[in-house]
Amino acid sequence: MSRELKKRIESELAETERLLLDHADKSAPVELDQQSVGRVSRIDAIQVQAMAQAVVKRREARLGRLRAALARIENGEYGYCLECGETIATGRLEVDPTFTHCVRCAGKMGG
Repeated sequence: MSRELKKRIESELAETERLLLDHADKSAPVELDQQSVGRVSRIDAIQVQAMAQAVVKRREARLGRLRAALARIENGEYGYCLECGETIATGRLEVDPTFTHCVRCAGKMGG
């Protein structure tokens, strides 16, 4: 496992954490005061909130995968397929350093 991949994981982890903190206010509950905001504005606000919540969920999932990759590095298990134990190709890890399966096993699983 190359040091560059570890640095890349750590860098993306820090950036994802920062983005989650910056995005927290956009996924807050929408105020539904019918006196001060029209129906279309409320619907628009609800849609924006739903999109923001989806972004947060995707980032939280990515954060989990990045943390798991770092844990595998610390345990000496990084770069090995969780299914068959074979080495995951370096090129595959360069595409996404959080991949946990070799191409063959990922293909069997549909991803």
